[in-house]
Amino acid sequence: MYIDGVFSGGGVKGIALVGALQAVEKKGLAFKRTAGTSAGALIAALIIAGYKGNELENTLLNTDLTSLLEKNSGFTFPLLRWLMLYWNLGLYSGKDLELWVGELLKKKGISTFGDLPEGSLKIIVSDITKGRLVVLPDDLAHYGFVPEQFSVAKAVRMSASLPFFFKPQPLYSINGKKHYMVDGGILSNFPLWVFQPPDNKKPLRPVLGFQLSANFNQISENKISNAVDMYQALFETMKRAHDARYIEEQKAQNIVFIPINQDITTAFKLERQGQKKLIMLGKERTSQFLNTWRKMPEMQRKDG
Repeated sequence: MYIDGVFSGGGVKGIALVGALQAVEKKGLAFKRTAGTSAGALIAALIIAGYKGNELENTLLNTDLTSLLEKNSGFTFPLLRWLMLYWNLGLYSGKDLELWVGELLKKKGISTFGDLPEGSLKIIVSDITKGRLVVLPDDLAHYGFVPEQFSVAKAVRMSASLPFFFKPQPLYSINGKKHYMVDGGILSNFPLWVFQPPDNKKPLRPVLGFQLSANFNQISENKISNAVDMYQALFETMKRAHDARYIEEQKAQNIVFIPINQDITTAFKLERQGQKKLIMLGKERTSQFLNTWRKMPEMQRKDG
């Protein structure tokens, strides 16, 4: 039984999505199309490339996540760290992350979007030069690129470029203009809307979303008492407002909420046991949801 899947961003918290995939597979479901932002883009790309849940678990548990961040001796000196942030616009380039993703995709025979079924993968990116949300590969033609020839790993790197942690990724348009691409989560951290047909027509198949947080109605309000609090509140508002409105309209009936309370978005030093706990949480929450998902009986009737 085929469904479409949309995966939210969340950095290292995205490890929980591996458990979610395992629960989906256990129910006999498979993804025809996937979409995602940041960590969700990574999982979406690997799923559509052909990876199974157990494969991804083994891969992650046997990968030193800190190896995805290039080493820099200047980080031991606070002044050099801030100078690097100021001049380079980020602490890490993201190059090692792209190489790692590229190697994983290569094992499944995937390099560019042209190696995938047409329309099967959507990756969300933010173009902060033009101030617009970008869907890859759909919008690549606007920059003068042939979508089918664009690297999937590079698209994932762009979507995962958390501002100030990773450097913005430059994309040069056909006229030579440089566009800075960063984490798609700035504008849409949970792009559930991406598979919505025009004119509110019924989707070709059920769309199941995976959100790395509690239900939006259960998220606590931002407490603002100083400028730092206000900055954080502004950033959270940018990430949530657009998606929250869409989800409210959809009444969250097709969304698996995986609440992760710890702030571990950039915790690349997370120990193996912590990773296992995230995978188990994703599996348990998704299993609980699918046991009561109203779409399941409907799909089983069609499948029968």
